[in-house]
Amino acid sequence: MRRKARQATKAENRPRFWGRHAVAAALANPDRAIARIWVTREAAPEFEFDPKIPLSFADAADLGRLVPRDAPHQGIVIDVDRLPDIWLGDLLDDAPEGRPLLVLDQVTDPHNVGAILRSAAAFDALGIVTQDRHAPPESGALAKSASGALETVPWVRVVNLARALDEIAEAGFWRVGLTGEADMLLAEALGPPRIALVLGAEGEGMRQNTEAHCDALARLPISDRMESLNVSNAAAIALYAATVAGGIDR
Repeated sequence: MRRKARQATKAENRPRFWGRHAVAAALANPDRAIARIWVTREAAPEFEFDPKIPLSFADAADLGRLVPRDAPHQGIVIDVDRLPDIWLGDLLDDAPEGRPLLVLDQVTDPHNVGAILRSAAAFDALGIVTQDRHAPPESGALAKSASGALETVPWVRVVNLARALDEIAEAGFWRVGLTGEADMLLAEALGPPRIALVLGAEGEGMRQNTEAHCDALARLPISDRMESLNVSNAAAIALYAATVAGGIDR
């Protein structure tokens, strides 16, 4: 997939990842530039390192000082450059039927976006689309929550979400916005082979202009005992429903 060139990341702004899954996925990603590695001698045999990348052996306590307090580094910490950007048009070109696309409207919590990436990988989603200024940057917390999916699920950042939704529609996607206020259930809104699931931030939900750029609004069939679900849980359920509706055989 063609990626837009990104200027070299300044060292002080580089994301720092930790944890076995996040680090192993980053090391295996040919599009990810690794700047530096710190690892315990006990954890080192689990990984393959490029000898050109600066590597330092450290004990667990030293690694603990490199990451946020109580972060589970699992014996390895790396500094990385951010992934090159992806064009929305490239993601949409020749997109296969049955692979849902996720569009997130101002979902800013890195743990939620990380969990959504993990679900997107599990259900073989085409990718996720966010507004550049209202989405979390790549970070250790996001990468840890994504458990490796940050390296495998295409993430498109756009300037204007409404224009992106127009482009998604032009590519033949049926845009379904999830909101608890909708009359239609999600199962009733699904059907076309190309589905874009649009989710808003917790509390505020989708913005009005985002709803206006959806083809249908739908809700999940949750019990009256709970007003709403965490956005990452809602995304996982919606992805499962779209996968079943698409008839994809895993």
